[in-house]
Amino acid sequence: MSEPFHGRRHFLKTVSTALGAVAVAGFNAGAKTAYDPSATFDIKVSEVELRRTRAGRTLMARIYQPMGAGPFPTILDLHGGAWNNKDRHAEEPMDRALAASGLLVVAIDMTLAPEAPYSASVQDANYGVRWLKWKAASWNGDPTTIGIYGSSSGGHVAELLGMRPRDARYNAIPLPEAPRVDATVSFIAMRSPVSNPYARFQNAERLKRDVMMKNHTIYFQPWETIHESNPQEILDRHEQVTLVPMLVMQGALDDNVLPAVQEKFVASYKAAGGDVQFQVFEGCEHEWVAKPGPQTDRAREMVKAFIARQLKTPRRA
Repeated sequence: MSEPFHGRRHFLKTVSTALGAVAVAGFNAGAKTAYDPSATFDIKVSEVELRRTRAGRTLMARIYQPMGAGPFPTILDLHGGAWNNKDRHAEEPMDRALAASGLLVVAIDMTLAPEAPYSASVQDANYGVRWLKWKAASWNGDPTTIGIYGSSSGGHVAELLGMRPRDARYNAIPLPEAPRVDATVSFIAMRSPVSNPYARFQNAERLKRDVMMKNHTIYFQPWETIHESNPQEILDRHEQVTLVPMLVMQGALDDNVLPAVQEKFVASYKAAGGDVQFQVFEGCEHEWVAKPGPQTDRAREMVKAFIARQLKTPRRA
């Protein structure tokens, strides 16, 4: 190709990138969001490509878009699966319920441990936040109100992302279209988060759950990273972290993530100065929200109410 063509292509790419950044900045400056958790909207579900992993696998994003005027507060859903399984479909009932109340919900695939260990999935989530800030307006979402809903190991990823939004390791995947957008989030709601992965591994050892033990050893390579990336131990070490408002929902009968372990994390987060709402669901196990019932309905309403409170709380400069 000729040199003039290369120059023209470079010019167009530069202009496109600049316009994208201006669009995000302009939307950030002018958007005002009102959220009524009791509202009801029809929703549209679509899918787009998020990115490709180093192994060439395509990670997809599933968009649950309310059909209304908007702009709608935006939620990034991070799935569970013990870092080794599941995908963007894992929390579909919750995603649909949240979207129908007037939230733009985007569930993403993350790299699974057999393909790449820690911190690949955290890098995907970090990229997902930045990508969503860039793309949310195209689905009538508000990029200034990005929150996270995380389940189980997705909660572990969410906690790391919230506490370390500017960590160079987690920011490793570039987003050329919006290079100045960061991965900070406004709030995190979680169901059964793995707030202490080493404690969960020890619990699996006691219960002789070989598959769960293997899930940990595949993801945490080298093994020392189970301590480096442990939210409870991060707080115990008094590392400098960002304290994002959190909702932690925990099943009282959970023998996967023990309630006592979760209670310790919540107490440590509060002691560090964090704002965290903790709710134990009696009679519920690890994945109770996957089953229809009054406790699942209660969890959905609790997430909506938590988000509504965060959106009404004045933000710190």
